[in-house]
Amino acid sequence: MAKRITVLGTGYVGLVTSVGLADFGNTVTGVDLRSDIVDTLNSGTPTIYELGLQDYLSRNLEAGRLTFTTEAGPAIAQSDIVFLAVGTPPSEDGSADLSQIEQAAAQIAQHMDGFTVVVTKSTVPVGTNRRIATIIAQSRDGVVAGTDYAVVSNPEFLREGKAVQDFFHPDRIVLGCESDRARSYLEDVYRALYLIQTPFVWCNLETAELIKYASNAFLATKITFINQMANLAEVAGADIHVIAKSMGMDGRISPKFLHPGPGYGGSCFPKDTKAVATTGRSLGVHMSLIEEVIAANDAQKGLVAQKLLHLLGDDVAGKTVAVLGLAFKAETDDVRESPAFAVVGALAAAGVAVRAYDPQAAENFRQSAEDPGPFGAGIDAATRKSIAKHVSYHDHEFVALDGADAAVIVTEWNAFRNLDLERTKAAMRGSLLFDTRNVLDPVKARDAGFTYVGVGR
Repeated sequence: MAKRITVLGTGYVGLVTSVGLADFGNTVTGVDLRSDIVDTLNSGTPTIYELGLQDYLSRNLEAGRLTFTTEAGPAIAQSDIVFLAVGTPPSEDGSADLSQIEQAAAQIAQHMDGFTVVVTKSTVPVGTNRRIATIIAQSRDGVVAGTDYAVVSNPEFLREGKAVQDFFHPDRIVLGCESDRARSYLEDVYRALYLIQTPFVWCNLETAELIKYASNAFLATKITFINQMANLAEVAGADIHVIAKSMGMDGRISPKFLHPGPGYGGSCFPKDTKAVATTGRSLGVHMSLIEEVIAANDAQKGLVAQKLLHLLGDDVAGKTVAVLGLAFKAETDDVRESPAFAVVGALAAAGVAVRAYDPQAAENFRQSAEDPGPFGAGIDAATRKSIAKHVSYHDHEFVALDGADAAVIVTEWNAFRNLDLERTKAAMRGSLLFDTRNVLDPVKARDAGFTYVGVGR
């Protein structure tokens, strides 16, 4: 049967989870501290860009299955299940900041009425769900784990840009659950996925917590590996595309995440690799491979930026470069840890005039460059000042390309894959085209009169 659900947090994970659970027939209340966000969502307007999200949000609001509020107490009190989808940003030492998780757990303890299942969607270090159970017990005298409440770890595996698709058609559902009653609740919640034979992985809390970190760390490792191979192929005179394609034909490897570029970014891989490395140190386990992945990815971003400056020549001050793509990946407006910060920052610091364009992320990039916020943009105050001085933002790629001495593709938006090369050449003053994502055909680009440079070929 359908459940009454509260989702604490309406960020990327929280909003997609709220909309998805409501579409499964549950009655869902999303909670956020900011009234402007709540008002925007209740009006049917998503606060993030995600393909398909608008339709699902509007449909479930109109059906009365979904609403948003700033009042957590009443929502928790009437709920069978409370999902935690609050932020766990990295601290200075790389560990996850769990202050929002701990505050939410205490809030649940204060307001829950009757048996309540607390489900952690946020990405948290090993041991966090045990800590949540302890906080609830200590915050409310007399409540007993397993009788009055149960804590479940249910990590998300949503790809930004395809999050709605991933929610409704996941590869698997991981549930760290040690309560039979809680298990029956979650079987009801996810019944729609049972019907399409989605694999369910039932395990203990620690295993579920580590599955999330292990998955993201491995994918980050694949990206870093292919980037280093691309750097080697470039110097050796080999073609990384042929190498990656041949590797992907091996069933043990698979072709996914074997695409060279300027380094990974976003809200997950940078944060989660640092967190798993920190967890290893705290438990006396040296995660040497993950430590190297973190360092190599940071180096890759800088390497791409320096390569572009080298391509521009000795006298770069006063030159104009069109930067196409500011989001960390296509189909999202998320700029957290985007490689574009390294590229734009290096150009601006060198006195290059940057004309930037992104279909969705330009405003987020501009705001983050001015004030990095809790996640940070990886740039110092001097570089931020240079960006403010030398970077302009434009509403079309060909406006950004107008009069540019060079163009660099940083994000693999589909519009850039099919870039009109003749129109691009006519708009630009120069002919340098640096394709950091290898989305263009080098032969066609050179035939169009460009000095084309890719990665690893």
